[in-house]
Amino acid sequence: MKSCQVETTSLRIAIQKSGRLTDKTINLLENIGLKFDGYKDRLLVKSLNFDVELLLIRDDDIPEYVQDGICDLGIVGANVSLERGADVEVIRDLQYGMCRLSVAVPKSSGFHTMHDLNNKRIATSYPNLTRKYFSSRGIDVKIVEISGAVEIAPRLDVADAIVDLVSSGGTLKTNGLQELEVILHSQSQLIRTRKPIPAEKLDLIDKFLIRINGRQLAERSRYIMMNAPRESLEVISGLIPSLKSPTILPLAEPDMIAIHSVIPTDKFWEVMEELKAAGASGIVMLPVESMIV
Repeated sequence: MKSCQVETTSLRIAIQKSGRLTDKTINLLENIGLKFDGYKDRLLVKSLNFDVELLLIRDDDIPEYVQDGICDLGIVGANVSLERGADVEVIRDLQYGMCRLSVAVPKSSGFHTMHDLNNKRIATSYPNLTRKYFSSRGIDVKIVEISGAVEIAPRLDVADAIVDLVSSGGTLKTNGLQELEVILHSQSQLIRTRKPIPAEKLDLIDKFLIRINGRQLAERSRYIMMNAPRESLEVISGLIPSLKSPTILPLAEPDMIAIHSVIPTDKFWEVMEELKAAGASGIVMLPVESMIV
């Protein structure tokens, strides 16, 4: 792609204009404090309260725009970046848009192993990943590239099997297909250009990542409060898998204390019964909006 870049001091982030990641991406940006005055009918949208602008484009174009330095960052599915083969840096997974790229066959086809597909037609919107995967397995296939509605290709006798994105598997079942093998697991990722970035933009990226870090950590954490006998403090403190030492507050009853802490959500349910057995009562768990550690 030839650069058509307009120089800007704002941090420019490419996101999907319309698709399965769009709403969740906008939600993420709003949850880290960025405000936008409408975005659905515009190509370039500037934040009202942070020096960042969004470029809303087709998800297939995001990796190349970031690769060429037209955008500093991009938010896109790993499946798209890998299919496009763009030379970008993956900064981190964003924990949404989970899916898998799978080989699927008609239930009535009699195909039970990957080698049953030797010399068969495979319909897909991911020709590069599909070709690479089958080649790595030593299986010769004919790739039939389709831009949409891949799941109906076998019913139309366009292909013998498909390679497509799967989330719940409902679309496959509706079309009489079943998964044969998973090629890769995918989710949304934050990617960055390898082109030189001015110092002022690097500073903006650091600030942006602090917000992303805080939001991701908060989503995995919960704020807990409980009352407990003062004599149980040492035992309870040892049970709480917190990031820092818990906050201890006195209560009206001199032999009782309140304990506040932030813990990983998945760990809370593992230790709840132990906390109760150690004397904790009135245990309350609350969501955390953001965290800076």
